[in-house]
Amino acid sequence: MGDLQTVRAQEYAKVYDELLGAAARLDMLRRLEGGSVDAHATAAMHAVRFAATILWPTVPNTPPPGYRHDSERLLQLAANWREAALELGEFAPERPALRLVSDTTPPVRRP
Repeated sequence: MGDLQTVRAQEYAKVYDELLGAAARLDMLRRLEGGSVDAHATAAMHAVRFAATILWPTVPNTPPPGYRHDSERLLQLAANWREAALELGEFAPERPALRLVSDTTPPVRRP
């Protein structure tokens, strides 16, 4: 049983490191020119950070992630950026306004 726990702890540590690495790469990729950010990369980054936060307590002798790791906050951020990436809710594109167009020419009178 001890060997299984050791292997599991080692694998958790590897996955945790991979998640932190993926989050760091996504953080780099999400930054666009002009100070804006890519919604898809940002949504993915927050989702990966959330996964790392959930896994962190199972990894023995590992420092916390290098970002605020409040899981509720990360879950809310992931939800917000998911909506932005999928153009949902307040991030949905504006629909064109419908206008009622009427014919301004007078009707033709028939004798």
